[in-house]
Formats: sequence, structure tokens, C-alpha cells
Amino acid sequence: MARMLEGPLLEESEPGSVAPCAGSCHAQRVLQTLNAYRRSGTLTDVVLRAGGRDFPCHRAALSAGSAYFRSLFAAGQPERGQPERGLPVVPLAPLASEAGPDAAAALAVVLDYVYGAGVQLRAEDEAAAVLALAERLGVAGLREACASFLEGRLRVTNSLALRRVAAAFSLASLAERCGRVLRQAFVEVARHADFLELAPDEVAALLADPALGVAREEAVFEAAMRWVRHDAPARRGQLRRLLEHVRLPLLAPAYFLEKVEADELLQASRECRPLLLEARACFILGHDAGTLRARPRRFMDLAEVIVVIGGCDRKGLLKLPFTDAYHPESRRWTPLPSLPGYTRSEFAACALRNDVYVSGGHINSRDVWMFSTPLHTWIKVASLVKGRWRHKMAVMQGQLFVVGGFDGLRRLRSVERYDPFSNSWAAAAPLPEAVSSAAVVSCEGRIYVIGGAGQDGVSTNKVQCFDPKEDRWSLRSPAPFSQRCLEAVSLEGTIYVVGGLMSKIFTYDPGTDVWGEAAVLPSPVMKRPALERLRPCPRLPGELWCDCV
Repeated sequence: MARMLEGPLLEESEPGSVAPCAGSCHAQRVLQTLNAYRRSGTLTDVVLRAGGRDFPCHRAALSAGSAYFRSLFAAGQPERGQPERGLPVVPLAPLASEAGPDAAAALAVVLDYVYGAGVQLRAEDEAAAVLALAERLGVAGLREACASFLEGRLRVTNSLALRRVAAAFSLASLAERCGRVLRQAFVEVARHADFLELAPDEVAALLADPALGVAREEAVFEAAMRWVRHDAPARRGQLRRLLEHVRLPLLAPAYFLEKVEADELLQASRECRPLLLEARACFILGHDAGTLRARPRRFMDLAEVIVVIGGCDRKGLLKLPFTDAYHPESRRWTPLPSLPGYTRSEFAACALRNDVYVSGGHINSRDVWMFSTPLHTWIKVASLVKGRWRHKMAVMQGQLFVVGGFDGLRRLRSVERYDPFSNSWAAAAPLPEAVSSAAVVSCEGRIYVIGGAGQDGVSTNKVQCFDPKEDRWSLRSPAPFSQRCLEAVSLEGTIYVVGGLMSKIFTYDPGTDVWGEAAVLPSPVMKRPALERLRPCPRLPGELWCDCV
């Protein structure tokens, strides 16, 4: 006999009147009754078989809760096994195989859900098995229940395993949460045994993430090498691929020399040699912000900042000695030590190997100062050969170039080159035409001088290009404007020019020698005492910011 639920399906609301049970209440009682029938084998008309166990069920209930059974029974072909107790048997071995050795337990949970008894999960492995079976049987609501359970059980120790589950079943929310844990606790995750069993694609994707929560890049290098050494004979072929995602230029030079270049696996890998040479070049010549491997990750102790030096007050009368740094990521300002006794205007500033250099200024100053990032202080270095202002500075091949300018009487053709290792200045090939207040930028191994004021004081549209290999200047296609007080920046092989009260940002492609337009500004930009500058945005590759430096 079937075990029946006690109590009517109608409830008394008031004496003398009878009200029908509410819809949800009625549906719940019907499901409870059907579930009781299933457990007692009452009125069942089909048997499901999985993991060596039989589950008597009702076709109607299965069809209502499962797209798979609805399709199967509608086709009229449920009998695929030997009858059990006179009922047709549906073997689920092929479908339940994805649920693993606990297929029977997983099916029991699925049936409880289909019959409205709710879901009780106890472990991640169980939830993953139930999820796999629910996916195959088309039990939609159970998928969300399993995903919610797994999100609640997410920890650093199981984040890699749950990320694989999320990827296998396209669980976007779980995948996002796993990714967040992996990024924030990468150092701890990399110590777990699960990390050593990751596929090469998975390791490469982790190492490539710009938001890894590491304070120093050494942790990323050590994680990569630990994974390779876990099975060196089989994995040494992945060294180059993984090392491409390690930002070697950000390693401490001593660590690079002692741990990286001296590593036996890397010494034996010819494929990795170009990456080591690139890092060594960055240590010697300075970091190239256009190279991804030279950019700090988002949560490192290192961060790219915009440095603002000097300028004037709002009335343009007082020269300001202040130096500040703006952090684009956190949108906050940090004060830096002021430039000692430096209240000049119209000087030039440039960054080389993570240090900031300031040269010249009104009137005819020859002074050059360097802000040392490691020492967090200003240091006076060798003076210019010729004092100047309204000039510009650029970095190329690890050296500083001071270009053009004004000495109070005439515009200058002279160009000076600074070697930071010898702390000395030397003359370089002079400009074809003297200019001041021009835009000066290095791009693709050459220096470009765009526009500016000529010897007669009239703005020019000429573009002068310096090739260090030939040590000579040449003229390129003229700009579509004649302006002074310009600024330029190189980004991904293209030069962007702004300023001079122009309402547009212009582009120049050195490869094709062609000019174009990039965007229209909300308002024209003019270089003022606080020097309007155009910089690559350090956190948004491919975007530009207008900022004051």
C-alpha cells in the first residue's frame, strides 16, 4: 500500500465556509504526495537505473521536470532495459557517467528536486556530480541551485577545481568569482598541488592576467618555473610560452642576474633567449612603456603615475616649486619632494629608466635635476652645454636628448645627448631648422620634432626626423597645421599631437609618413606654464589622456 499524506487538500477558513487551498500550497501538497508515492513505489510506471540502483518513478513527473525525459517519453521509446517488477527500465549509465562513481547518489538528488523535495548538498564534489547529471537531463532549476551552492563553498584551496567546473558548464557568475579569488590570492594558489596539475593553457592565462594580486613580479616567475619543474622533461617546451607572460623587466636586477639568467632550464632554452635579452635591454636602456612586459600589474607595489612639476599660480605670476604624482588607477594625488630652489618656467621634463629629469628653464638655465625613484629625492646631475628654455626632451636608446629651444635672442638648432652612465652631455647632430616650443617625441627608434616657432618667430608645420643610426636629420611630410606650444606622444607605433590651441588631436604614422585626425577635443588645448601634456594612459592600453606635467 502506498504511504498517503494525512490531511485534506481543502482548508477551512471560517466556520461554515470552505476555501480552496492557495495555488502554491496546492501544488506543494501534490508534489509531496507524488514524492511519497515514488518512495513507496505507488503508481510508478517506469524505473530509472544508475550506479547499480533502481529508482521507480512516474513518467508524468519526470516529463514535467526534465527536458530529456519529456523528449524520451514523448517518442514512446522508454523501454531500453530488462523490465523490473513489470515496469520498463531506463538505464542511465551513459548519461550518468559524467557524474562519476556516485551516479546513483547524484540521481537521487536530481529526483528529489524534480519531485519538489528540495536540494540538500554537502560537498563540492557532490554538487559537481549533481550539476553534471542535471545538465544532461535538462533539469534547468537545479543548475542554478548547484551553482549557488558552489559559489558559497568557494575558497582559495578549491578555486582552481571550481573554475574548471564553471568552465565546463558555462557558469558565468561562478567563473567570475573564481577568477577574482585566483587573482587576489595568486601567490597562495600557486603553492597548491592543483596548480601543478593545470594544463599549459590554464597556466598561461593566469600568468597573463594584468590584475594578478602580486606585490612583486618575482612571485609570478617562481610560479611559472615551479609548474615547469614539476615535470621538466615534458614541460620544458612550454618555457618560452609561459615566460612571455612574465614581466621580466620588472624583476629586481640582482634577482634577474642570480635567479633568472643563472637558471639551468633557461640557459638551455634558445627560445627564451630573446626574452632575456629584452629584459636586459630594459635594465640598461630603460623601460619602454609601450611594451606590455614593462608595465606594472595593477596591484603591484609598482605603479605608473603622472608626475606634475612646477607651473604657475592662477594669475600666472608666481612660479610654483611643487611636485606631485597622480595615480590614474586610484584617482588620487601624492605629494613628492619639491625641486630644490627650482622656480623657473618653460623648462623640459622627461622620464628615463623610472627616474624623472628636468632641464633648463627661463632664463637660460643649464641646470639638470634627476628625481631618483628608489631614493625618493632630487639629485643634481651634469649641466647642459648650453642653457635654454622652451626646449623639449626625449628618450631614445637609453639616453636623453635635449632638442632646440630659445636662449633669449634666437631659436636654437643645437641638440644635446645625455649618457646617464657617464653623467655627461655631448653635442648631437643639429636640427635642419631651429625651433622652440615644438612637439618632440621618440617613436620606432627615431626622434620626431613637429611644428614649433621658427627663427622668424612664425609657427611652422615642418616635421624633422632624427635617425640615430645615420646620425642625421631629414624632413618628413609636413603637418596639416602650423602651430607652436605643441605636445606629442607615441602610442603603439602612432604619434599623437595636441595643443597649440587646436581643437583636434592629430595622428602621424611614421611607417607610411601619413597624417590623420584622431578626435575632436571638448575645448582647445594650449601649453601654459603648467605645460599641458599628452600621455599614454598607463592603465588603459590604447587610450590617451590630456594632463598637466
